[in-house]
Amino acid sequence: MRPISVTVLGVAVSAPIPLDIYANPTTVALGVVMVGTATYTVQHTFDDVFAKGYVPASGTWFDHPVLDGLGVSSDGNYGFPPRAIRLNVTAADSAAEGAILNVIQAGGTSGS
Repeated sequence: MRPISVTVLGVAVSAPIPLDIYANPTTVALGVVMVGTATYTVQHTFDDVFAKGYVPASGTWFDHPVLDGLGVSSDGNYGFPPRAIRLNVTAADSAAEGAILNVIQAGGTSGS
């Protein structure tokens, strides 16, 4: 999987970022960079985000154990991949402030 960078400005949630659950071995590095003043949480799901009719807003999302409710740039990881992750900006001083989530997933070729 190629590195992914997602920006969320204002109080909003990014679209789900699907991970390759078949990569072997796999680890996921996460880095969140602040844009102004905001509070964010990285979340993950085990839902099938590719299922017909899937609606992220009504999915089951879990907060990352470290990247939860932070207002500073920080990093974390997943040792085992959930199906998808997202960035949830829960507070921002303006619509021009928020956070950038950088995702790098390591691992072998899919399906190996």
